Amino acid sequence: MVHGKKLVKETLLLSVLEDGDEETENEKLQLEEHKATRTEVGMRGPKDQHSNPDGNVLDRGEREGENEEEELGGEECVISDEDYDTDLELEGKGEPYDLTGRTCYMEACERLQVAPASYFLRHMQENELSMMYYGLGPQGTKALAVPLVTNTSILRLNLRDNWMEGMGGAAIAEMLKENCYITEVDLSDNNLGDHGARAIAGMLKENGTLVSLNLSGNHFTDLSAKHLGPALITNTKLRHLDLSYNALGEHAGQILGDSLSENTGLRSLSLAWNSIRGFGAVILANGLGGNIFLRTVDLSYNGFGKDGATALGEALKENNILEELNVSNNRIPPEGAIRLAMGLKMGRNPIQSAGCYGILKSIQENPDSAMEALNFADITVNQDFEDLYTAVKEIFPALTVNHGGRIGTFSKAKA
Repeated sequence: MVHGKKLVKETLLLSVLEDGDEETENEKLQLEEHKATRTEVGMRGPKDQHSNPDGNVLDRGEREGENEEEELGGEECVISDEDYDTDLELEGKGEPYDLTGRTCYMEACERLQVAPASYFLRHMQENELSMMYYGLGPQGTKALAVPLVTNTSILRLNLRDNWMEGMGGAAIAEMLKENCYITEVDLSDNNLGDHGARAIAGMLKENGTLVSLNLSGNHFTDLSAKHLGPALITNTKLRHLDLSYNALGEHAGQILGDSLSENTGLRSLSLAWNSIRGFGAVILANGLGGNIFLRTVDLSYNGFGKDGATALGEALKENNILEELNVSNNRIPPEGAIRLAMGLKMGRNPIQSAGCYGILKSIQENPDSAMEALNFADITVNQDFEDLYTAVKEIFPALTVNHGGRIGTFSKAKA
């Protein structure tokens, strides 16, 4: 059943090379050429099994008793289970398979008319591949994705700041649907946009291997949250997600809040440097209150304000799992800070000494508190706070407080 296997391989290559919504006329011609040359590309074996990468160009080699009736992109081909063979058979001259995927990558670069990345060729069999700032662009990223489909060596992939855009992001997402070895991916600062977010969301619904995903700085908007929200409910394997430095707003806060209340996988989440405020901040806080799995959450540089801080305070009364919460630079006033009984890293907010006192007082009144540190950096406190801190230390000896000094205290020159 060689023809069935070849069609699956070709389809797998095309799924990565093609952009889901757009295909240029040049690419169509290249794909016709691909069908004519009958190039073999490594394919997946049965579910949860992977074959070795393959990129050798094979002779058409006429074989007795076999009809040449394959049509790429024509009628749907029904393939039996025996066609999914991890021991990829060779036809024609019986040339050895390219276990590294180099040939496959070179062919993809030629088709997409991009220069091969020599760094990738040198390091494609290592456990970690870091190609930050290489300027791959959409086409270069698509070429890179082809051999990664069947790569079994790389476990950590860093493609930060390659300006891959939505098209390149979609290719990486398509690759991650098939690759079950890569566990950590950094796609930050790649201008993925909402189109890329949609592709990533589709991948997260199918991928069961990825543990850490960095999507910081990709111009995601509330529309991106609309795609990512349902994916966070479906995916239970992803442990660390970074969505910082995007343009997620009030509506995104509502969507992600609802998703977090049902998410069972995430252990750390960063939403820093977005625009989550108003009712979105309240819903997000409520979602955190209902999540019993998250350990670390970074909400700094948003706009939670009084209402958001109050909602967080209520949420933290129910949540005894969260270990670190960063709400720095959120325009939280003193009355909002007082409602945050377990706030961590609250420096550079106008909570004043009264807010710090309120937080420390709430800890004193909670004998079951697991608080170990409070960070009030750059906030000066008064003598009342110092006296309270002394009393609280008797109850919680391990508690440490960092603040910006005491009001009215001046250093004296030594005699």
